[in-house]
Amino acid sequence: MSIGLCGAALAAVTAFPAQARPAPAPAWEPKETGSAARFRGLAAVSRSTAWAAGSEGTVLRTVDGGRSWQDVSPPGAGDLLFRDIEAFGARRAVVLAIGEGEASRVLRTEDGGVTWTETFRNTDPKAFYDCVTFFDDKHGLAVSDPVDGKYRMLSTRDGGRSWAVLPSDGMPAALDGEASFAASGQCLVSSGGHDVWLATGGGATARVLHSGDRGLTWTAAGTTVPAGDSAKGVFALAFRDRRHGIAVGGDYRADQASPDAAAVSGNGGATWTASAQPPPAYRSGVSWLPYGPSSAVAVGPTGSDLSTDGGRTWRTFDTGSYDTVSCAPDGGCWASGEQGRIARLGISSS
Repeated sequence: MSIGLCGAALAAVTAFPAQARPAPAPAWEPKETGSAARFRGLAAVSRSTAWAAGSEGTVLRTVDGGRSWQDVSPPGAGDLLFRDIEAFGARRAVVLAIGEGEASRVLRTEDGGVTWTETFRNTDPKAFYDCVTFFDDKHGLAVSDPVDGKYRMLSTRDGGRSWAVLPSDGMPAALDGEASFAASGQCLVSSGGHDVWLATGGGATARVLHSGDRGLTWTAAGTTVPAGDSAKGVFALAFRDRRHGIAVGGDYRADQASPDAAAVSGNGGATWTASAQPPPAYRSGVSWLPYGPSSAVAVGPTGSDLSTDGGRTWRTFDTGSYDTVSCAPDGGCWASGEQGRIARLGISSS
């Protein structure tokens, strides 16, 4: 099916109630990457262009819809764990490496990965950076797990060329044991020019923190997602605008159930309501689909789920393992995960 027809068919699938849906259904179309890395960082630029970042310092890029992938990994980065990547086209991207102390780094390319420049290296042994997000092609934030009782925010105003730690005065105190999960590059997400949300877990309550001023001041709201354990919490967020959000997560341990592992907000994250029919298991990534205002997809190690009502109910359409998902405005939706798995969303005839 052509790309244009695929988008139209997906729009039809997600636009109608279940009893009126046509036969075609969404399906992941795996792409051969030639890599065995685990790609938890993913940036969809378009139907044709996407970037993936993962283990052993691996970065891949495609500009032909996944038919071929270029290994554009930074030289000497084999010991780094890339968990998030933000791209601004086929040539510009910012990638985040996670870990304690100097393992947390930010690298940037302006030539499609031919060359990379390290623009930040963490020197605080108490900091551990998890995720990065951008409001536009200049302004962005990266988040560290709590340092001295509060989440730490790193800010850039020049597209990732330079970074500075923001004051923590406007950040609420972290709960005991609270942290964020570097599972899909979606623990810190933005919408519009100033709003940003942070997903948390590990504490007594799984919370979502919101800032309307690019990270200077924050408010915190509890969610219905399972909490109370270091393996539980909100793992990923997606906001289609400054009001409508979806949170997914649960318990990442394979032998543990994850009931109520999704929640929705219609007021910018001020309050959260449990999904009436959540995904059947832990999910680590979520994205709004560009085919309609109420459609979204969630992914995790045991499957992928579709919602056509803003995250209130979900149905599984794939049982493969993916860690993260990213959709571009032109309808290109991608997922990635373990053993070099990368796929683009298409249509099956079943």
